[in-house]
Amino acid sequence: MNQNAEPLEGAPLIKPSSTGHPLHEKIVDACRSVYDPEIPVNIFDLGLIYTIEINDENEVHIIMTLTAPGCPVAGEMPGWVADAIEPLEGVKQVDVELTWEPPWGMDMMSDEARLELGFM
Repeated sequence: MNQNAEPLEGAPLIKPSSTGHPLHEKIVDACRSVYDPEIPVNIFDLGLIYTIEINDENEVHIIMTLTAPGCPVAGEMPGWVADAIEPLEGVKQVDVELTWEPPWGMDMMSDEARLELGFM
């Protein structure tokens, strides 16, 4: 597939998560235990976790971003996420992929995160 091809009309920019999988909620909770060191809100409520994909083998693929490409923990954050998820019972393997598309924006934060940071 051509990397520069425009996404199909109506195609989501963010791949959907496996929300129906029994491990999904546990993985969300694990993601909520990881914090951006510069912002006192967990990375899930910040909207940094784009996709939680879980296959039939219980292999987990996370697609995430950071608040900015120059984030000082860019090299470490995917490892923190993997370390939070791997110990969960039933998880076979975790792969964390960093993406910059679509770029993160404040509109991706949960209402709880906006409230906590004083944006509401």
